[in-house]
Amino acid sequence: MILGLHHAQITIPKGAEEEGKNFYCHVLRLEEIEKPDSLQGRGGFWLQVGSTQVHVGTEDGFDRLSTKAHLAYEVEDVSYWKEVLVENDIKILDSVPIPNFERFEFRDPFGNRVEIISNTKN
Repeated sequence: MILGLHHAQITIPKGAEEEGKNFYCHVLRLEEIEKPDSLQGRGGFWLQVGSTQVHVGTEDGFDRLSTKAHLAYEVEDVSYWKEVLVENDIKILDSVPIPNFERFEFRDPFGNRVEIISNTKN
């Protein structure tokens, strides 16, 4: 039996950890958590998002702009996050409407597709 989602992983280019931490920890305000000692030398960093972790790994030679793969962060106020991202020069992308949800998409500074979503029924 699958109990839930423990973590998801995205990647950024090798050597871009400081820029990645700036975006994910300061702009999106996600909490960085310590990686196990056995994984410290592999690059990247980990984030805690509610009860789930996002592992930010490093890899080169991958076109992140060519994929639909993405993480969707659930928020209370979609407008607030749209403002935060625009203030940080992140281009907002339209999303196909989904009943009972407000949402938008953007690409992080490394090309990863990201969605911000809120349930309007709550």
